[in-house]
Amino acid sequence: QVHLVESGGGLVQPGGSLRLSCAASGSIDIIAVMGWYRQAPGKQRDLVATITVGGRTNYVDSVEGRFTISRDNAKNTVLLQMTSLKPEDTAVYYCYVVPLREGAYWGQGTQVTVSS
Repeated sequence: QVHLVESGGGLVQPGGSLRLSCAASGSIDIIAVMGWYRQAPGKQRDLVATITVGGRTNYVDSVEGRFTISRDNAKNTVLLQMTSLKPEDTAVYYCYVVPLREGAYWGQGTQVTVSS
């Protein structure tokens, strides 16, 4: 069983910054992929960014150059540093963890609201 704890969501003005954190715990040896998805009201849940155990990153085009994903393998945590935030970034952000050997896990979601 894998447990994910997310933090860092909140309200921020356009152009501002926010950092999301997700810590994984439980029966984990190696986490192949950690990342973030987001879901805005009335829309599907979409990929934001992922990072592999080796440090390879991928971003959706709309956040390229504004968001940075990183991970601390020793602590089984993944961070999403978000800058130059836009109202269209408003969504519930979900941590996503894929262990090397089995399954995939979702966090409970943390709300990010970008508004004046």
